[in-house]
Amino acid sequence: MTPDGLLDVTDLKQYAYCPRIPFYHYCLPRIRPVTYGMREGTLSHEEERGREERRSLRAYGLTAGERVFEVRLRSDRLGLVGRLDMAIRCGAVGESADEGRLGAAATEAIVVDYKSTRDPVGPHYRLQLAAYALLLEEAWGLPVRRAFLYHMPLRTADEVEMTGALRRRVGAVVTAVRELVMAERMPPPPTNRARCVSCEFRRFCNDAV
Repeated sequence: MTPDGLLDVTDLKQYAYCPRIPFYHYCLPRIRPVTYGMREGTLSHEEERGREERRSLRAYGLTAGERVFEVRLRSDRLGLVGRLDMAIRCGAVGESADEGRLGAAATEAIVVDYKSTRDPVGPHYRLQLAAYALLLEEAWGLPVRRAFLYHMPLRTADEVEMTGALRRRVGAVVTAVRELVMAERMPPPPTNRARCVSCEFRRFCNDAV
């Protein structure tokens, strides 16, 4: 959490994947290793931005739009902070994204998150996209009806509709993570134990593998 008690959007994704990850992160913060995959992921994101600036918006079903990179978002109401890889304003013309001035022509905002994965968009990624969508709506005052997970290895984008159920799920998981951290009680391992095989915390979960 931030000093004023806000969760990061990635906490929600990790909780949906395995509730033990945010537990380790907040309740036992000194044990988290920095893996080769984490370092490579950071580097890949930086390289992807350069490629993104040169290509069209066709992967997102658009012919025009304004791309804004590394969008820092915060909402005290939602209890969340995050840094979005890219947001697209459709129809916005000639305004400063840093100052948040939205042109009258802007009708929609779109969330784009880069991932170093070839896997389909799982529930944990959908939840992360929805959290970014809610934050972006509040920050920009534009509706976010859809989001994209961009698979960097494949150079393809999967679209995710921002449904009401998915939006409500964000609030429920924020509450669940807060309660987990306050209780400082290790949750049970995930039902799908295959996730434990490549987890950086697996040596601390003796009941999982």
